[in-house]
Amino acid sequence: MTAAPDIQIFTEDISYSLPYPLITKNWLMQVAAQEGYEIDSINIIFCSDEYLHGINLKYLNHDNYTDIITFDNSEEINKIEADLFISIERVRENADTYHCDWELELNRVMVHGLLHLMGYNDKNEYEVQEIRQKEDTYLKLLAEAS
Repeated sequence: MTAAPDIQIFTEDISYSLPYPLITKNWLMQVAAQEGYEIDSINIIFCSDEYLHGINLKYLNHDNYTDIITFDNSEEINKIEADLFISIERVRENADTYHCDWELELNRVMVHGLLHLMGYNDKNEYEVQEIRQKEDTYLKLLAEAS
């Protein structure tokens, strides 16, 4: 018997509430299922730029700001256990830069992190194109569910 998927939402160093947490959680579970994965547990931690920068320095030795850092804690193939740290400040700034709705950008970042956990990368132009296509596909799925 498998345990029910567990997606928890937390904040660090900021005040933020995800507008539709149940819809978001169900969407992420659906994305994983369509890719042949099962979510055991995901912690989504919304935080500030400075908090995420500190994690980037401490754990990845990268001295730059980013919108998401994903830690894969999975122990079984096709079963996801992870922590997704997301800078709300960076997501808002990216939304301004790309002239898009900031909540759409936030959803893009969340599904981007999930796609990384399922083996998608963005190290070269082909991989970037592939992961963007997947993001767009799953953002449409979310829009249809909302």
